[in-house]
Amino acid sequence: SLVFGSVGLDVESHQVTLEGREIRLTAKEFLLLKYFIEHQGRVLSRDILLSDVWGYAYTGGTRTVDVHVRHLRDKIPVLSRALVTVQQFGYKLVGQESV
Repeated sequence: SLVFGSVGLDVESHQVTLEGREIRLTAKEFLLLKYFIEHQGRVLSRDILLSDVWGYAYTGGTRTVDVHVRHLRDKIPVLSRALVTVQQFGYKLVGQESV
């Protein structure tokens, strides 16, 4: 299990909870959230996320990562502030003490 503030992520059962309530995520949203929590505090480029979460390299201008991040922010409101956009590069999940 992984924890980020009030967000719990059970890797075995692929369940995500927010303050004890289950949050429904798609498989990719789950994997993306897991990756952000595992790499908390690090700036992650869109290319790295595509490679490590989606399993392919794409150097063009895809919005796939951005769309999935938006969905995570919508479904888990605490991420709207904790999942920071790093302009023209990617994203960083900042710790609760930084929010």
